[in-house]
Amino acid sequence: MGRIVPIADFEDPALDVYARLTENQLVCRERPEDGLFIAESALVIERALDAGFEPVSFLAETRLLPKAEAILARCPEELPVYTAELPVLERLTGYALTRGMLCAMRRPALRHAEDLLQSTSCVAILEDVMNPTNLGAIFRSAAALGVEAVLLTESCTDPLYRRCLRVSMGNVFFVPWAYLPDDQWQALLHENGFESVAMALREDAKVLWDPALREIQKLAVVMGSEGPGLKASTIASCDYTVTVPMTNGVDSLNVAAASAVAFYQLALLRQHPL
Repeated sequence: MGRIVPIADFEDPALDVYARLTENQLVCRERPEDGLFIAESALVIERALDAGFEPVSFLAETRLLPKAEAILARCPEELPVYTAELPVLERLTGYALTRGMLCAMRRPALRHAEDLLQSTSCVAILEDVMNPTNLGAIFRSAAALGVEAVLLTESCTDPLYRRCLRVSMGNVFFVPWAYLPDDQWQALLHENGFESVAMALREDAKVLWDPALREIQKLAVVMGSEGPGLKASTIASCDYTVTVPMTNGVDSLNVAAASAVAFYQLALLRQHPL
């Protein structure tokens, strides 16, 4: 069930992970083996446990402890469960706890992009996607719509960022992901037999249902940041440029919305044709 610890001292170093460490400090780049992340809400925590992640401690609203019994029963008895009333927890963390429960967990060892490319045939490439809400939504769509892995440039936000995990509904845990080498990732795709499809607003772009796209054996869907989209050099290096046709004078979609449309057409329908 875990060891229930009512919060008596805000300065307790054991609470640093919830109250004082930044997201970058949690990653602990100098000692990756010591890195942590925060899972928020019972659903996300359950999915992290299902995926084999190791909990370190919990922070929970006192009134929710009975509802958390099934989760806590899956954890070692000595695991600390720090508790207080909701106003105290929000004072401690500095943000609103919409689901009343947090769990600090150990970060996994990073995967290698080349390993994922060798074992998949449909991946998403994300360039400079820095908004955690968008990234979480993209992972949720990837999990639902047949994308086997997500590969990110180094400038993307951390998929294990608390808000990203919450928006993804914990689906980040079930879609393999890795960071790409900074300047050589296009070559890495081709070395592993992938053809790349850049999602971009270009007059010469193909539409999503172009028959040529159905013939691609190993597909990489490449998407860019929220504002400027993909870099011109990235678009030029891709094998195809594709756009989502729109009506009523709308010129673009949010990257998260565009990802869902693209994954459905380019990933799911390849696996399950109508």
